[in-house]
Amino acid sequence: MSTRHQHTEAPMSVKIPADVDQPDKILYGLTARQLAILVGTAALCLWLLLTLGPLVPIPVLVGVLVPVVAAGVVLAVARHDGMNLDRYALAALRHLRRTKERVTAAGPAQPPPAWCRMRGRLPEPLRLPVRAVRQDGVLELASGGVAVIVRAGTLTFGLRTPGEQAGLVAVFGRWLNSLDTPVQLLVQARPVDLTGLADHITQHASALPDPALEQAASEHAAFLADLGVEHDLLMRQVLIVITGHVPSSPPAPALPWRQRKRHRVGRDTAAAVALRRAAEAEQALAALAIPAEVLDAASATAVMTESLSPGEPRLVDNAAPDDVITHRQED
Repeated sequence: MSTRHQHTEAPMSVKIPADVDQPDKILYGLTARQLAILVGTAALCLWLLLTLGPLVPIPVLVGVLVPVVAAGVVLAVARHDGMNLDRYALAALRHLRRTKERVTAAGPAQPPPAWCRMRGRLPEPLRLPVRAVRQDGVLELASGGVAVIVRAGTLTFGLRTPGEQAGLVAVFGRWLNSLDTPVQLLVQARPVDLTGLADHITQHASALPDPALEQAASEHAAFLADLGVEHDLLMRQVLIVITGHVPSSPPAPALPWRQRKRHRVGRDTAAAVALRRAAEAEQALAALAIPAEVLDAASATAVMTESLSPGEPRLVDNAAPDDVITHRQED
């Protein structure tokens, strides 16, 4: 008599906070920023108590201290749209003080002449984080560093067995532990148009050897066309932005052209390092059966254009360096 032993594995479950940048809790579930606000509020209340206590009655003192305590507690604990209230208030203050209009100008906007009466503030120059896109796809940042974009696909993690899920998490964890520079993971939801796929199936359906296959292909093309009309289809695109910093050289008296050459060499070195890290990320994701590719100049420009104005057509079609620019004059 033989007995069969079934080895069952429990599904893998790991709790990950929604805010991966959540600060550490220092005391009683409070962060260092919250503790600083509460300590500052307590110090202010103590100063008011020692200053106004001998001068005013207790009801008046309580009426002064209660709003201060309430404001400090609300400022430290409350959140608005997932942001701490103190940071939200600081961001709102900066937004109110800044100019709402931006213009594409190299320098500050020139004030109007004295005879022109103007109300409001002058527009400010539009500062984009990317200064230029190199031919190899490396983005030169306005802050002085470089960045490379890797476009990756997705996989069906929930349909895998617990053992396969553990293996995928282990491989992905090894890649994360190998990182020594900041890496940004951006997940975008983009609309999908199935019209081209349906037309492709319809055009090649007549070449199938069996009439039943031709009918099935035509029905499938009609299903894809109806699916795109009745529903708003979305697909997920994962972008991995790998940054690189230009090494800072010690200040030394040198000619301007030598300084520019030194900075260009440092930028090229940082670009080569970023490209190598992007290739390593592509290989690490290939071990997970995730398709990934390092974006070249054209693809990186298209991704940034789509990110700046999602769903809108491109207003400017930039020509490639080897394209011939022509001018057509209409009568």
